[in-house]
Amino acid sequence: MTRIAIALRDALRAEWTKQRTIAGPAWLVLGIVALTVAVGLAAMAATRCPAGIACQVDTTRLSLTGVQFGQAVVAALAVLAVCNEYSSGMIRVTLAALPRRPLVLAAKTFLSGGLTVGASAIAVVACVLAARLVLPGHGFTLTRGFPLISLADPATMRAAAGSVLYLGLIALLGTGIATIVRDPAVAIGTVLALLYVFPIIAAFVGNPTWHNRIERYSPMAGLNIQATTGLRNLPITPWAGLGVLAVWAGVALLSGGLVLRFRDA
Repeated sequence: MTRIAIALRDALRAEWTKQRTIAGPAWLVLGIVALTVAVGLAAMAATRCPAGIACQVDTTRLSLTGVQFGQAVVAALAVLAVCNEYSSGMIRVTLAALPRRPLVLAAKTFLSGGLTVGASAIAVVACVLAARLVLPGHGFTLTRGFPLISLADPATMRAAAGSVLYLGLIALLGTGIATIVRDPAVAIGTVLALLYVFPIIAAFVGNPTWHNRIERYSPMAGLNIQATTGLRNLPITPWAGLGVLAVWAGVALLSGGLVLRFRDA
């Protein structure tokens, strides 16, 4: 193994030891699953298609509603993995033991992203399975044009896998912003503002051109990956929307890496 590979392995091992020996990350991982599934179930329970009414509902996207709320817990998980060390002063010990700072950031990014992807996969699969059980009883039946949601369907698989990738990218975004800001409250607030403020602004923008631009280029454009119907009416295509979020996450990580490299701990 090369020296860089050995150093990265050591950094990952150290980061994993820190994360698994404190209670916070485990509870946050459970929170990602619980909140995503709970909100998804609530959304499905509240949505019905009464007889005699033509319903225009994307049932797959409906089942994945919880992702919009689970992302807040993902942001907290990613931010605290970085900022807790700055708050406690442990970052000096970490950087003394692992002087290659980009590898330290890479380890934190990999671990936060990995934990998020694992928890998100469980949550998304649970939401899809719940939709198969709940939605037919609410009028979303095959005879009315709503086949059972199945991961064997390419569009549903794209929406499900894309939702997992979306939350993984939110973790990367949170890691990058936390490395720049270093304060947990400010970092979490910044991530949540980037996620939720743009849609609020778009709702109050009357100009169709600017409304469309805000929806196309905000981080939550990545949620278009969940759409399986009405794709022509989306402000941006599903994969392009996920690409926009990837750009946000990439810029945040790159900026965080530069700050970590050139600023004192």
